[in-house]
Amino acid sequence: MTRAYSFLSGAPTGGLTANRAARKAGMAVLGTVGLMLAGCADQSGSAGSGAQAPKASHKVGVLLPLTGPNAGLGRELLSGAALALSDAPAPAGATAAPAAGAPTMDVHDTAGVGGAAAAASAALAAGDGILLGPLTAGDTAAAAPAAQNAGVPVLAFTSDVSQARAGVWVMGITPEDQVERLVALARKEGRHRFAALLPDNPLGRALGNGLVTACQDQGLNAPAILYHTGSVDSITQKMRQLSSYDTRLSESRATSGTTTPNTGAPAADAVADAEKPLPSDLAAALKPDGSTAATPSAAPAPPAAAFSPPPFDALLLGDTGLGLKNVITALNDSQVTASNVRIMGPGLWSAFATKLGALKGAWYAAPDPSSRQAFASRFLARNHHMPRPLADLSYDAAMVAKTVSQVAPSGYPADVLTRPEGFAGVDGPFTLQPNGRTRRALGVFEVIGNGSGAKLIAPSSLKTDVSG
Repeated sequence: MTRAYSFLSGAPTGGLTANRAARKAGMAVLGTVGLMLAGCADQSGSAGSGAQAPKASHKVGVLLPLTGPNAGLGRELLSGAALALSDAPAPAGATAAPAAGAPTMDVHDTAGVGGAAAAASAALAAGDGILLGPLTAGDTAAAAPAAQNAGVPVLAFTSDVSQARAGVWVMGITPEDQVERLVALARKEGRHRFAALLPDNPLGRALGNGLVTACQDQGLNAPAILYHTGSVDSITQKMRQLSSYDTRLSESRATSGTTTPNTGAPAADAVADAEKPLPSDLAAALKPDGSTAATPSAAPAPPAAAFSPPPFDALLLGDTGLGLKNVITALNDSQVTASNVRIMGPGLWSAFATKLGALKGAWYAAPDPSSRQAFASRFLARNHHMPRPLADLSYDAAMVAKTVSQVAPSGYPADVLTRPEGFAGVDGPFTLQPNGRTRRALGVFEVIGNGSGAKLIAPSSLKTDVSG
């Protein structure tokens, strides 16, 4: 089952209203959104970074699109928040009647006149002590300044870490956290040379930044990272460059005594070698039925066994769909095999793990779906349909507000929001960091092929184990 991995921004997101888009990897906006950089605010003792003290109110402001193309998704998130607070969803601008001991929920439409900034201002004017939402990175950038100036914390539903700062928490499951988890386990497995071939889009850049940070944090050498434009030629060229294919090909021919005439035509034995069967995991990569085909972009090469390993033993990918198919073909062309390289990918792969047989043995990090079952059952009983993945985030954010309101005499102070023990979430435990990041417990799954789903090989954990 997919999770909230996408970058949600102010870009057109009409596709978000369709059930199919909610199931698709990346929610269909991963390749179109822009990451909006925002200045970092100074840390302070309050929940926000402004100079004022935290608001005394426990009232919860909810900022969501309740009209326009994303209204359906907005109301889904509203239902998730209402379930956590045990309230019935309230219409925009209205105040929900709280259950016993639950904070009041105050709802504002970010798709109305003035957008998210106006919705945030209205919530602050109403005395809300914490803001849940907005939905997108762009709306978060618009709503956060007023909340920070008022000392009111924001739990936004975006996964764009550029929006994270003191007093503004990014609640989504970020690509950076996924990579951190993967690198930790790969290092424990004995992998020390990391590389990445990634799409040149916001998701790819986030994965690349996460790999750089993870390697730094875990005492590893800087990874080799190349970005492709999405075309077959770009993917093929970048993979050959990253894997030092031409150098390895020359070394292999020198070792085997195979030479290439000055005419540029391949030697007869090289051609014969090229026709030898490929390893099964690579042959399957070429076509869904496992058949092989000539690849005009790659020079005839000796068999894979004659090649030295590439200059990395762990490779991070970030593509899905047709892009991933082309990357798999490029892996085969460059003689990068699962026997000497651990392939890793984004949690988006969980949506179609049964179709990743060509990447048998690959890893991705994601929440354990079994942890979501109780929430899904409660949501279904109340709303008469299964929850969309993003409803997990609004439920988690509302549970933070509810929990803090029960232990803090007034407002939502930063030291309680960032308590070390964290909070219980739909997809497992999570903690709010002082810098605005949210650390979530992620498991590691391995693709097993044969049309089966991936298997959990490392339980969900908040800890980064760098032993080994």
